[in-house]
Amino acid sequence: MQAILAVTLPFFALVLCGYLAAQRGVLAESAIPGLNGFVLFFALPCMLFRFGMNTPVLELLNPGVLGVYLVAALLIVAFTIAVTLSARVQLKDAAFGALVAAFPNTGFMGVPLLVALLGPAAAGPVICTVLADLFVTSSLCIALARGHDAGAGNAKRAALQALRGALSNPLPWAIALGAVASATSLRLPGPVDSVVKMLADAATPVALFTIGAVLWRAGQHAHTRTPVALFLPVALIKLIVHPALVFALGAAAHALSVGPTPFQLLVLTLAAALPSASNVSLLAERYGADNGRVARIILASTSLAFVSFTALAWLLGARPAA
Repeated sequence: MQAILAVTLPFFALVLCGYLAAQRGVLAESAIPGLNGFVLFFALPCMLFRFGMNTPVLELLNPGVLGVYLVAALLIVAFTIAVTLSARVQLKDAAFGALVAAFPNTGFMGVPLLVALLGPAAAGPVICTVLADLFVTSSLCIALARGHDAGAGNAKRAALQALRGALSNPLPWAIALGAVASATSLRLPGPVDSVVKMLADAATPVALFTIGAVLWRAGQHAHTRTPVALFLPVALIKLIVHPALVFALGAAAHALSVGPTPFQLLVLTLAAALPSASNVSLLAERYGADNGRVARIILASTSLAFVSFTALAWLLGARPAA
């Protein structure tokens, strides 16, 4: 446990630093979008490119890993919508609630945390989850939310628009370029490689700091006060039900010799146990959903994840990389 805490504590401490810096005005609110842009368009793509470049292509697009993770994500989306849809929570808000229940913060937090915890071999399965959530989970939930506004007949158009939005995200392109470099054994020229490495090295601390700042900003832009009963259960679905479902499906698939290896299953389960992706609050704000509820789900899952994620890593016998 002490060795696991030595890895997880600094990650969550940096998130807290970002939150406090924004809350106390050390980081101006107007600077948060720029910080987020640096991570999203420069630092994180470089980090993912380097991981992709050093990971075999079949590990980046492993069918067994993708299958288990996608089935679990779709079940979590369906379950969350079913248990939260009500007169108070309409389909649009239920869809965004389902997205934060099924979409862990693998990009900003998960890749560096799981690599630090389990070693470089964890990069492949985690990157699989990033691709699955960007292209399938988020597209589906956004389509459901927009279909609620536009009518059932326009749900397909909403899904295509959501997919185009995913294609405009630089992260899958960085992963794709890394996969090409891995398949062709391509290496960047010395000075270019140094620039990419410098940006990649900045990704983890700046991304974690940015998560905290974005969480504070999301709370400031919330227009409604959300009862605990409308956000805490969804946070618990994210932190408990999601990883439990991934583990159960993965273990069943492994028993049938069609699923992930024990190590890949460990990575997938811990990825599912991560807190909700912080950028979903920005999506909820953009599409006119109840961003106050979404922000509180994300904040609750992030606050509780330090204990739940660390405990789960210990229970599953995770051994921090030397």
